[in-house]
Amino acid sequence: MARLLLFGGKGGVGKTTTSTATAIHLADCGLRVLLVSSDPAHSTSDSLGVDIGTEPTPVQGVEGLYGLEMDPESKLSNLLPKLGNMVDGMNSGGGLGGLGGLGMMLDPSAKQELDEIKSDVKTSDMILPGLDEALAFDELLKHVEDPNWDVIVFDTAPTGHTLRFLSLPEIIESWSGRLIRLMRVSGGIRSMLFGRKESEEMKQELERFRNRVLHVRRVLSDSQLTSFTLVTIPEKMGVNETVRAYNSLIDYQLPVSACIVNRVTPKFDHPFLQNRREAEQNRITELKDRLTSVEVSSMELLDEEVVGIDSLRLVAEKLYGLPEKLPADLGPHEVGDMVKHSIHRGIYREISDEHELIFLHFPGIKRDDLSLRSDDGILFVGLNGREREIPTSVPVKASQVGAKLEGDILRLNIPLTEG
Repeated sequence: MARLLLFGGKGGVGKTTTSTATAIHLADCGLRVLLVSSDPAHSTSDSLGVDIGTEPTPVQGVEGLYGLEMDPESKLSNLLPKLGNMVDGMNSGGGLGGLGGLGMMLDPSAKQELDEIKSDVKTSDMILPGLDEALAFDELLKHVEDPNWDVIVFDTAPTGHTLRFLSLPEIIESWSGRLIRLMRVSGGIRSMLFGRKESEEMKQELERFRNRVLHVRRVLSDSQLTSFTLVTIPEKMGVNETVRAYNSLIDYQLPVSACIVNRVTPKFDHPFLQNRREAEQNRITELKDRLTSVEVSSMELLDEEVVGIDSLRLVAEKLYGLPEKLPADLGPHEVGDMVKHSIHRGIYREISDEHELIFLHFPGIKRDDLSLRSDDGILFVGLNGREREIPTSVPVKASQVGAKLEGDILRLNIPLTEG
């Protein structure tokens, strides 16, 4: 019942083509799909033949499909903007790391703890190696948590970047833990330096960021919510790297459900091509033997370059068969022939004379992370401190909405009549 479909592999094996074709197929089945790329080369735009930006952009020619190319580097300057100033102030010249006479406000044990922490936390700690991937994680979670999307298809960067990307939750957990500890022992000083309100906002934003990172890990490691498809080519180096990637992904507890061997030589009556195809079939057999828990499928090399929506639909047909419109309910819905996915819709409605029932699929949520409010008749559901507007057929007051969480499904009962 995956809500997040990830595609990964070494550079140049066709993962952008297969992920983009998948997104088109799912949209053609009637789902609302967000295709996300973290590849800085903007290959997703090139594959579609359509320019997509850093915000969800409708893909012309495919109803229900939106594209998004992440630009996490541009978000670095907006991440926790006060923290760098705070750490600079505590590590500059003067007694007790730049605090001067303010150090007298701390008892001896707090002074010792602060000295230990400040030696470990520097301004450079604000920019961790791979922090751009961390921000991509956070951006991805924002969309995974949005029930207005039925499924998110994620075209990851080449395998090495992906594995660094997946290792970041632990790094960030340690990083944010140090900073929160620093904030805890220096609370009174921060209030004097920045004001109590800004001091609390810094701490709360850091807590929220860490909670979102941990939630990403829960989502990524849940086989009911996430599915990773490896993409490779039938060559020795491709097979070896795919097996290494598989083992690393399993170590990170990320569910790998499928492997697509791309660009297989078609069967022709020509000695050179026959020899090449035989060698490739041996590699595919080797891959199947080494990935015993994964469904390995293959797709033959096409006779022309795959660029544009029409060509991508041909690839999708080879991978999944012809698209069939899915029922309107939440599901899960089974999709695909050669490659298979089980998909939940994000939102489903039932309307009677007296009530509008809205069912929202929130993967991996905790009850305490949810909030509900209304503003001028518009209903908002919050998750992990971020709110989404939930369209309703009538203006709504949150106090009149009945809400019940059942597993991953939030049911909202909205009265359509007074009293």
